[in-house]
Amino acid sequence: MEMLSVVVPTFNEKGNVENLVKQIGDALKGIEYEIVFIDDSTDETPEVLQKISEENDRVRYEHRVNESGLATAVIRGFRIAKGDFLACMDADLQHPPAILRPMYAALRSGADFCIPSRLIPGGDDGGLNWYRKFVSGTARWIGKIALPCLRKVSDPTSGLFMFRKECIANADLRPVGWKIMIEVLAMSEYSSIIEIPYAFQNRTSGESKLSSKVTMQYLQQVLALIFRASKRGGITVTRWTNSYTENMVKKFIG
Repeated sequence: MEMLSVVVPTFNEKGNVENLVKQIGDALKGIEYEIVFIDDSTDETPEVLQKISEENDRVRYEHRVNESGLATAVIRGFRIAKGDFLACMDADLQHPPAILRPMYAALRSGADFCIPSRLIPGGDDGGLNWYRKFVSGTARWIGKIALPCLRKVSDPTSGLFMFRKECIANADLRPVGWKIMIEVLAMSEYSSIIEIPYAFQNRTSGESKLSSKVTMQYLQQVLALIFRASKRGGITVTRWTNSYTENMVKKFIG
């Protein structure tokens, strides 16, 4: 069975990481996995991660001092990950860890990427307030107009995805800001994506990192990718329903 590495960037998430590790463990029972935290925190999050890693040999972390930013943190995590499959998710529990199990089943079924979506039947973006829904929708619209590789994907600006590590073997990843998935989709080598529905959750602790700086970095990233993105065709995007997803989990994981 292929090993899964779950990469989690953290910035001042001391109130969430312990719960996150427990929920990931519950979701991935029977699956070989590791959790890789890349931490840029200025609070006590590193001390919490140190304690967790001492108690749980599936958990590793790296605290960065002279570098910061979600996207570069994720890329660092991908580079040091040991898994055949790589996943990225936020630390704030708005991405429900239980979704990792059907994502893993989607890759076991043969897909190159699995992208959970809030925007297909069975999905829900109720964890966003009206302002964040507006910002998120505008970002999707801009990305799909600018980058053809995003047009078939219903939720391309999410930070929740899983893929085969081989997809980025030759990828020239130079992300800025926070929207790491558009960089990976634009620069990797793949042919099939499965989308599964999921419900975005309310934050349980800490504060949102959304700011005008994040917005400007996203626009900068999209502009750069217009000229850098790999030109490819023939990518298939398949959408699973909730009931079909459950059946695939039983088939490929048990």
